[in-house]
Amino acid sequence: MKTKDNEIAKKRIKELFEEADKVFNKNPKLADRYVELARKISMKTKVRIPGELKRKFCKHCYSYLRPGKNCRVRNYKSRVVYYCENCKKYMRFQIKKKQ
Repeated sequence: MKTKDNEIAKKRIKELFEEADKVFNKNPKLADRYVELARKISMKTKVRIPGELKRKFCKHCYSYLRPGKNCRVRNYKSRVVYYCENCKKYMRFQIKKKQ
């Protein structure tokens, strides 16, 4: 029962991020709302948001990020640094080395 709920939650989270990506150019506020809903689903069902989707929203203001539009992406000392232009904060992600 719980695994089925978790699969449904993961699927719904992915769908919300896809919709946020589609609607971002027309209505960025709606894309932010989709991210907010995805986070609420994640917290309520205790399901982690996948790593590739975690980089698509700001950890501080929870707005949907699109590089070149409202976010700046840089490489610095084996890290990827995202700069949110909405809240003016940085997020750093470690680059994993291949073994």
